[in-house]
Amino acid sequence: MSGSNSGGGSNGAMPTYVGMPAFPKAAREAVADTRLRSNLAHATGTIRDRRQRAVAELADWAELREAAKQIKDHTLRHLDHYLVMLEEKVTAAGGTVHWARDADEANAIVARLVKETGEREVVKVKSMATQEIGLNEALAEEGITAYETDLAELIVQLGDDRPSHILVPAIHKNRAEIREIFQRTMPSAPDDLTDDPAALAEASRRHLRAKFLSAKVAVSGANFAIAETGTVLVVESEGNGRMCLTLPETLITVMGIEKLLPTARDLEVFLQVLPRSSTAERMNPYTSAWTGVHEGDGPSAFHLVLLDNGRTAVNEDPVGRQALRCIRCSACLNVCPVYARAGGHAYGSPYPGPIGAILSPQIRGIGSEVDASLPFASSLCGACYEVCPVAIDIPRVLVHLRARSAKKTPERLAMGVAAWSLRTPKRLAAVQRAASRGRRFARHVRVPRAWADTRDVPVPPAESFRQWWQRREGR
Repeated sequence: MSGSNSGGGSNGAMPTYVGMPAFPKAAREAVADTRLRSNLAHATGTIRDRRQRAVAELADWAELREAAKQIKDHTLRHLDHYLVMLEEKVTAAGGTVHWARDADEANAIVARLVKETGEREVVKVKSMATQEIGLNEALAEEGITAYETDLAELIVQLGDDRPSHILVPAIHKNRAEIREIFQRTMPSAPDDLTDDPAALAEASRRHLRAKFLSAKVAVSGANFAIAETGTVLVVESEGNGRMCLTLPETLITVMGIEKLLPTARDLEVFLQVLPRSSTAERMNPYTSAWTGVHEGDGPSAFHLVLLDNGRTAVNEDPVGRQALRCIRCSACLNVCPVYARAGGHAYGSPYPGPIGAILSPQIRGIGSEVDASLPFASSLCGACYEVCPVAIDIPRVLVHLRARSAKKTPERLAMGVAAWSLRTPKRLAAVQRAASRGRRFARHVRVPRAWADTRDVPVPPAESFRQWWQRREGR
């Protein structure tokens, strides 16, 4: 992805796509793209309907959702304890743990580890964490080429594009567009390649097979890690992850520190809620788990990079920390009316949709126009909260972040005056009396156009309710 850099936030913690405007302008341009809207409507509608049927099969879905929430909240409250436990277990199993405070440190660690092997190519398992830190671009600057092996990520990479969805990064592309990308960029693609899904999948399989068999180094993310055993897990649907996690000699995993679970028993809950919420499957086709290294079985060297990148600061916010429960299922994107019309690129972040609107501004800091606009990229309809398998109250966090990002506007000044007036009964009564006396001037009060275009300026009554009650009751 040539269109990103690391200068988007106040601390440079996560890439912001170069040239991306704030959400309102980016969304306005995206909504005008009828083909994009058609692709999104078809894909999100299909995934949404399948998910609803899969969830309806479980009579105890509400209890599973609550259990997932409580496990995550417990882990976040004791994150320091479980991270130390994880490091001890991984180390005891023959792995090496590295701590990265931010994106720059994580990228430097991975680049160094790859260089130490003498290799200049790596294969990658689909990973939101490595997108978050801009790893592919950082490795390219060090002369290292990263090959995406997830089909959708491969499409995005070959098309010099950006992901627009957490689960289906190429959701904004249709089959004809994918066929054109393959024929233009994939030397092994047959001349008579059609847009049949099976033909496209076969073309990508042939393209990647040589990379799987020759790569000595793999880079992965992690869906979960178990503190009590030091086990790391990746769940996926295509089998490319299994190839990357078993064939190379060196495996480097970049994991956000919030992906931790205390015990293997906790995993039982998440292996039920994640596949049904993401791919609408009863279980993931491929669930790969590894604990350190084992002679003659899998990679001979394992490195785990624990990524903070703003997460510790997010965890200190009593309201905002619930964003760290996210298990990257993408259910919130598929029900969001704003995402369905604007698409993922409008969010200017590797994390699109409702979860991106609350996660990106917290990780990057509300220091840019893009991040300040993201909490407002929502209608607050609440659909995202209803489908979230870990019960993240996204609307509440959005409102919380809106208060932090609001500029000194007339609306904010008006709300400040209202807050002062409503703080005590005496203040409210005084404001009501003043409003009644100045009612003839109300029509001439200038209010923001964005407010007045859809509302009439109310004229204060000649007598307030308090005054009427006092006159009627004599007290």
